[in-house]
Amino acid sequence: MRDYEEVTAFLGEWGRFQRLVFFLLSASIIPNGFNGLSIVFLAGTPEHRCAVPPGANLSEEWRNASIPLELRGGVTEPSRCRRYRLAVLANLSALGLRPGSDVQLAELEQEPCLDGWEYSRDVYRSTIVTEWNLVCDNDWKGPMSTSLFFVGVLLGSFISGQLSDKFGRKNVLFSTLAMQTIFSFIQIFSTSWEMFSVFFLLVGMGQISNYVAAFVLGTEILGKSIRLLFCTLGVCIFYAFGYMLLPLFAYFIRDWRMLLLALTLPGLLCIPLWWIIPESPRWLISQGRFQEAEDIIRKAAKINKVTAPDVIFDPSELQDLSSQRQQTYTILDLMRTRNILTITIMSVILWMIISVGYFGLSLDTPNLHGDVYLNCFLSAVIEVPAYIISWLLLRNLPRRSRALSILLVMLGKFGITSAFSMVYVYTAELYPTVVRNMGVGASSMASRLGSILSPYFAYLGAYDRFLPYILMGSLTVLSGILTLFLPESYGMPLPDTIEQMLLVKGLEYRPASSAKRNSKEEEENPEIFKSTAF
Repeated sequence: MRDYEEVTAFLGEWGRFQRLVFFLLSASIIPNGFNGLSIVFLAGTPEHRCAVPPGANLSEEWRNASIPLELRGGVTEPSRCRRYRLAVLANLSALGLRPGSDVQLAELEQEPCLDGWEYSRDVYRSTIVTEWNLVCDNDWKGPMSTSLFFVGVLLGSFISGQLSDKFGRKNVLFSTLAMQTIFSFIQIFSTSWEMFSVFFLLVGMGQISNYVAAFVLGTEILGKSIRLLFCTLGVCIFYAFGYMLLPLFAYFIRDWRMLLLALTLPGLLCIPLWWIIPESPRWLISQGRFQEAEDIIRKAAKINKVTAPDVIFDPSELQDLSSQRQQTYTILDLMRTRNILTITIMSVILWMIISVGYFGLSLDTPNLHGDVYLNCFLSAVIEVPAYIISWLLLRNLPRRSRALSILLVMLGKFGITSAFSMVYVYTAELYPTVVRNMGVGASSMASRLGSILSPYFAYLGAYDRFLPYILMGSLTVLSGILTLFLPESYGMPLPDTIEQMLLVKGLEYRPASSAKRNSKEEEENPEIFKSTAF
């Protein structure tokens, strides 16, 4: 029997059809780049102080002294959340007393901002923070909006694969693109923080679903020599291009509703792609729809200007996987042996830490010194060389050495971006075929938990500017140490069964009972990998 790669080999690897699919699918990822981190500007927090109403009967001198000073970041600045009690100030002002000389301000009673806040317009004209006063006692709501977005990403990553397997890659790709665009548009008309956050969660669900669908569609249509290029330089760099557009849009559009509108409209440009991007022939074959798959391949042959054979897909020649009796595996098989359990735990920790580092650094750009728009742009630009270097490393260097680049997070976004693109490939190489999808899926879900936590790492910067970096740096050092114990997968065939998995370093492998001795010997015999093919 010939497999799909052999049957479609006449198309070539990099014809006009493959280039078209490569660039159009990559381009569909661009909106994900600016929608995913738009909260950096939508929820930007400008400098603010308690508002003093015009009818407070205060002299100009007392009005200027109505806000107490506090030490923040080693600098004495006006308080953001407290003011002196206005009734007391009005009495002192009426008596003609002067602040500082006649009255010691430190001894005066204080009160919260009962009349709202005054916001600086130097950086933002309006954000959801200024619209709904998400400061002081409500300052947790900004990070909560971001976390809810990543909850949507978690839910979307959980269901997108199942939907894609059932309804097709193309259908899920475009329906979730529509979902992301429509709910982003509805967000513009939000009347409360609660409404904004609920729709932001739904946007997160759509975003990850179309990302995964485009990722899978590209890997199934493109040949194996182009897949690695698509997964790194294609998808990832176009995501970075979208990320670079975000600060450019935000610089010229300082109102959050108009900014969100500008970020939503590019989604409409994906509509014509419906008539250009095909369904995955592999998926159609798995559904028994051979004629539709053959029509797509014949059209691809015409675009590539090659001659297709008279019969492309012969159902009797293709492997019918559904007819094969295969053992059923569950999530519990990721914990069946000490070896796979150790790899699962390490993978979950690695993915979670990398996600915390990536999104923590990305979301923390407004807190850095200097211009917030320039900082965000530089954070996006640095991803491009990181992805290029990741691609080169994935082609040429051992996997475990590459995973140690997680430590580079202490040098900033460059290292953590490289680590993020590498860990996808490394994790897939560690797990055997029978549980590979579950293993990568479990690790990916752990990364979503990390992204949910990441806004609060940036939030800690309000209390201590260096605390987020100390925590993220410590965690990434831990993850770097963990990679030293993971097995090396470079140059090794992909394992098919749990018994063929590479062994974690440092574990004591005890002899198995007689009933399990054969499978245990296979697990501990490295020669088996030389005869195992994927």
